[in-house]
Amino acid sequence: MRTEAEDILFQQIGEIRGADSGAMRDAAAYVQSLAAPPGSLGKLTDAAIQLAGITGKVKNTLGRRRIIVMCADNGVVAEGVSSTPPIVTLSQAVNMTRHLTGMSSLAAHFGIDTEIVDIGIATPYEEQGCKILQRRIRRGTGNLAKEPAMSREEAVRAILVGIERAKQASADGIDVIGAGEMGIGNTTTSAAVLAALTGLSAEDVTGRGGGLTDAAFEKKKDVIRKSLKLHGLVPSASDPIEVLSRVGGLDLAAMCGLFLGAAICRIPVVIDGFISIVAALCAQRLCSSSRDFMFPSHVSEEIGYLRAAQELHLDPWLHLNMRLGEGSGCPLAFQILEASCALMNEMATFEQAQIDDDYLTELRAMQR
Repeated sequence: MRTEAEDILFQQIGEIRGADSGAMRDAAAYVQSLAAPPGSLGKLTDAAIQLAGITGKVKNTLGRRRIIVMCADNGVVAEGVSSTPPIVTLSQAVNMTRHLTGMSSLAAHFGIDTEIVDIGIATPYEEQGCKILQRRIRRGTGNLAKEPAMSREEAVRAILVGIERAKQASADGIDVIGAGEMGIGNTTTSAAVLAALTGLSAEDVTGRGGGLTDAAFEKKKDVIRKSLKLHGLVPSASDPIEVLSRVGGLDLAAMCGLFLGAAICRIPVVIDGFISIVAALCAQRLCSSSRDFMFPSHVSEEIGYLRAAQELHLDPWLHLNMRLGEGSGCPLAFQILEASCALMNEMATFEQAQIDDDYLTELRAMQR
């Protein structure tokens, strides 16, 4: 039986409508009129067409951008699956508010808003005067190797926080959102969630995260295998909320909500790396149309990233050997999205360039 919170969640998910196919056709026709060989602008014009499907407009601008970072600790670190101590979750969350981390320094350079959200930081800290937004569900999750990470109710509440933050971004006039995270141990939770949703093995989805010895890496995979069996999630599971509550993280659940909230508000949302794309997959499994609002950024070095990308039928734009997380791929992807808008807004059409494009008729017919 659904709780009141779950009823609210699915009521909001029911508001999602997919891409505007008419606007996408108009944008595709306009792309064909631009003074360039057919298909020569590749993924830039693909992005412009997808943006049209989101906004309903052929020409778009992305004036205000925001990266929303969900921060939470994961009890599974007690199993020795991370080389980094849990205190770093808090330390880096604070450093993000000071623009001192990889993501936040890039965001500051490009003039991008950042919002750092405590959805489940375990380490106590002085909240008065802190620039971290307080939305804590609990102080870290349970150890998924021994117990559920959280209750189903807590997972739903975390998803609703993500939706709330997307709606606030929309109300603030934000044109595009980036989904980031900070949480020691969250490559373990993400790998477990991905394995549960797809039926893939621990070997297929588990990477070394922030860096592990060979022995610790083998232990990490073993923890994931045993946890999936403990919680009855093998060979696969169909309920993303149940999966998140059993072996996920509060950051993952909130990011899932962020992707859903972007779709509700019809705002484009950029996926960062491994944790981010697993959250996006959770959102897509809850509502397939939410996929229409997602844009990739970079290929994460984590082995499970490409598996999740394949599930979402996404082809990431950037190959930079990055694996930082935090939302660090989002500032770079924003520049690509802005470039796609610039082409639609500023590039000449064949007519404006006074070029007779009849010579392209046969080539265009071949592309259909």
